[in-house]
Amino acid sequence: MTSPATTRRLGGLAASDRTVRRGSVSLSAIARRQRRNDWISQGLLTLFVIVFLIPLIWMIATSLKPGAEVFSSPPSLIGSEVRWQNYADVWSYVPFAQYMINGAIVAILGTALVVVVSVMSAYAFSRLRFRGREGIFFVFLGTLMVPQEVVVIPMFLFMTQLGWVNSFQALIVPWAFTAFGTFLLRQAMLTVPMELEEAGKIDGASHLRILLGIIMPVVRPTIAVLVVFTFINYWNSFLWPLIVVNDPAHTTVPLGLNAFLGQGGKQWQLIMAASTISMVPTAGLAIFLQKYLVRGISLSSGLGGK
Repeated sequence: MTSPATTRRLGGLAASDRTVRRGSVSLSAIARRQRRNDWISQGLLTLFVIVFLIPLIWMIATSLKPGAEVFSSPPSLIGSEVRWQNYADVWSYVPFAQYMINGAIVAILGTALVVVVSVMSAYAFSRLRFRGREGIFFVFLGTLMVPQEVVVIPMFLFMTQLGWVNSFQALIVPWAFTAFGTFLLRQAMLTVPMELEEAGKIDGASHLRILLGIIMPVVRPTIAVLVVFTFINYWNSFLWPLIVVNDPAHTTVPLGLNAFLGQGGKQWQLIMAASTISMVPTAGLAIFLQKYLVRGISLSSGLGGK
């Protein structure tokens, strides 16, 4: 015959066992729900990738077709022959090499200028204390809501007064003072602990030394994000170059692609080949800086340190 104390211990063990079983069932349900959510997320991402890749694959396939088969019916992904000659013809129909060089000059110099201006202004808005700082920043940020089409005419008149029409300056300088770059880097700089800056000031470091030696190494991934976005923006810009440039010596890649519609006699296989070539620099830059992109976006959103 068991004692009351033993009975209580046995009852406690049974209750504990039931609690453990309920907990394991609950954890199992959570794990199943998590796996289901993962499958749904992966399925949606796979669908998104497929939707994104279909036009890209079709562009590359069209660039390798004979001209007579581009609009064949029924449409086919693979032509009767793989015509690599289309890529060679691109360079002879129009001065495409010159367009690529011009685009590289504009994109590289423009990106460098945007990074320098954005770093300096972001440091001022995130670290320096001056009257009206927040108000000025929000007004500056508000320029992001102004469409480019609104300012192209006054900007063109200004370029005309400066004598910059048909010049690289007109393609680069007007878009170097971007609120997007300032906002992106300011958010990243706000995640840098003030203790690091104060330690630098104790050692007698100037603002420039603090920026270059303390702040910039931390926000380097965000700078990489800005480099990619800015390079792509300059490289793919069409409307503004169309307005300020009518000289082949300063024509960029998007305008060069547009020239194929006239001079190339709408030979779509050449247009697709030229488009494929023009995609290589931006894709290469994104792949080269890939490891910094996710980290940089997280840092600029305030989640990098969490």
